Amino acid sequence: MVIRGLKGWLANLQVVSISVLMTVGCATQQDLVTVNNRVIAIEKRVARQEKTARTDRDALRSDIQSYREEQLKADEAYRIRHAELHSLMEDLREEIADLRGQIENSRYDMRRRTETLALSQEKNEQRLKALEESLRRGLDRIIQLEQYLGMEPSGKVDYAEATPPGLEKGKTKLRKTPDELYTEAKQQLDSGKYESARELFLAFLKQYPKSENADNAQFWIGEIYYREKWYEKAILEYQKVIENYPKGNKIRSALLKQGFAFFNLGDKTNARLILKELVRKYPRSNEAKIARKKLKVLE
Repeated sequence: MVIRGLKGWLANLQVVSISVLMTVGCATQQDLVTVNNRVIAIEKRVARQEKTARTDRDALRSDIQSYREEQLKADEAYRIRHAELHSLMEDLREEIADLRGQIENSRYDMRRRTETLALSQEKNEQRLKALEESLRRGLDRIIQLEQYLGMEPSGKVDYAEATPPGLEKGKTKLRKTPDELYTEAKQQLDSGKYESARELFLAFLKQYPKSENADNAQFWIGEIYYREKWYEKAILEYQKVIENYPKGNKIRSALLKQGFAFFNLGDKTNARLILKELVRKYPRSNEAKIARKKLKVLE
């Protein structure tokens, strides 16, 4: 617009100049040519300036357009990245919430399992007391019958300290070696003589607590209670294997049978919990294979 005004001004200048020269009457032909040449030169310079200005304007427009496009791309990339970060944060929040839920469930299951074991132990103690009382009454009855029949009374027997089969009080026999005592206890178990086997295994643990067969003896005590269907007591004895012999070769079997004992008591929750723990800790063991089959039944 400025250039167009300048061109108009130059044209007017040319007309005015010629008019002035003609008016004064002293202008020559050469003067007119000189003035015209100057005007033409100025017009060319203005044209060049106008072309340069137009080129600069086009370049500026192109730069502005490029900047706008780059800005749009940057804004789009920012929106995409922001959306991705928002989605990631939501996923992390959900994962944290799930982990918290799992931790709370694990705490609840462990607390319930502990309470169940404590309750079972209390019931077992009550059963043991009842059994002791029943045995005491039975022994007293035997003595009364012996007296009634005129037989020589055998006296009251302290059954809590009675000598297990295979063992002798006093020093009439030499103390058996660990292998001899363990073998005899296992033979009693295999023969179905559970009470005798249990007492022998208990004696073995008392005399040889550091023996390499100590964990086996403890496991067989739990197994005897399991076969007698005294599942509460079996659970407690299996727990001793797990706690006292964590590196022994019977810990997998103890976990498996402990889970089965809970199942037989109708406590599927603790049964499932223990069997899953077995599979998690010993996934390639034969016991884990059996546990997986049982878990399918519990699902």
